[in-house]
Amino acid sequence: MVGRDTRANQANGPVHAGIPEHGRVPRYYAVKVELLPLVDELGEGAMLPSERDLAERYGVSRLTMRQAVGELVLEGRLVRRQGSGTYVARPKLTRPLGQVGYGAGMCAQGVRPGRTVITVEHLPADAGLAAELGIEPDGMVLHLERVLTADGDRIGLESTYLPDARFPDLIGTFDPSGSLSDFLRDRMGIEFWQARERLETVLATPREALLIGTNPVLPMLLVHRVSYDRQRRPIERTRSLYRGDRFSFVSERTPGR
Repeated sequence: MVGRDTRANQANGPVHAGIPEHGRVPRYYAVKVELLPLVDELGEGAMLPSERDLAERYGVSRLTMRQAVGELVLEGRLVRRQGSGTYVARPKLTRPLGQVGYGAGMCAQGVRPGRTVITVEHLPADAGLAAELGIEPDGMVLHLERVLTADGDRIGLESTYLPDARFPDLIGTFDPSGSLSDFLRDRMGIEFWQARERLETVLATPREALLIGTNPVLPMLLVHRVSYDRQRRPIERTRSLYRGDRFSFVSERTPGR
């Protein structure tokens, strides 16, 4: 049975599992907290018992259990597979804030990165984009849109804008399924020196959800980044949208900085 004083006892969990001092919480939330030790015990890839069995085990209704399991799916702890069942999800992938290259970060976690090209086009920059890239309004930019994958699974959507005048031959020489930062460094001698990033949570648009292959109601992590070279000249502006159930961000500080 689920009690009113349920607490999470996990190093990575909230101190009091979000339960207020008066102890009055929605039933489903207390069930969700009770499920966490079971999820950890089962381990990655294991199938969760049916909602009927779990409801009987914890002494709650199937509706309450379904809501508790649904929250863990939204948080990325569990994953539903249609016609198969609910399984313990893989640990979330991480990306350090300020890291430019996508591929290197994935390889460091033992994950095979990939990029599927959606759009390669030239278009005029609006005032905001032009200011960020240091070009005249309506100046031409190269827009590169790609779906990001990890071990073949779609996890994000990235749109990159580069000033056309600075990279006039990029389309003819760059393989858009590869690493853009590596290409600019190795083939053009451009060093990414500094970046300004903004991180926020959003919901994907219907088009974005379709491209990424995710439910539109799932939270997404959106990163806006402008990258600069050593001379503080803008190199690119990037908009990266990641699945919130598969991705998290980390930040490290050097002592004295």
